[in-house]
Amino acid sequence: MTDPLAETTLDSRQVYDGVLLKVYQDQVRLPDGKSGVREYVRHPGAVVIIAIQADGQMLFERQYRYGPGRTFIEFPAGKIDAGESPAETAVRELREETGHEADEWTHLGTMHPCIGYSDEHIEIFLARGLRQVGAHLDEGEFLELTTLSLEAAMSAVWSGELTDAKTLSALIWAQRVFRQGF
Repeated sequence: MTDPLAETTLDSRQVYDGVLLKVYQDQVRLPDGKSGVREYVRHPGAVVIIAIQADGQMLFERQYRYGPGRTFIEFPAGKIDAGESPAETAVRELREETGHEADEWTHLGTMHPCIGYSDEHIEIFLARGLRQVGAHLDEGEFLELTTLSLEAAMSAVWSGELTDAKTLSALIWAQRVFRQGF
């Protein structure tokens, strides 16, 4: 069955080719038959990791983000590299950024953080059975590790201290993991 809300691409052209982001401008046919313009960002996708230590504390990072010009509290996360599966990205990012490996990995779901202007998808993973092996941050990457309980993380949400969208979405899954198991 065809989606009555779907738009049909009539023409597509790349208007910006960056290191990470590719920007496109498309001519589309709207559901009412008229035409329109859609501009959007192509993104290779990313992962976010809910890493739970044996004591129930979750690993978080404090990282400065240039666009908004401030430091954020976030779950470990990273971009999916070409030829890499999301699961491989999760393992790599957890090790690089936090210095941990995990014995148990579970894919929990997918989120779309910027549906109005990007095709980005972020795969949400749960990592348990953590062991410290040493971090290997990327060149030019600076962050601080911290741990928070679910209650402390939610308090940071309600106080406005934790506002990162991928982390907020992943915290919904973390609540389920802590309340119902997974």
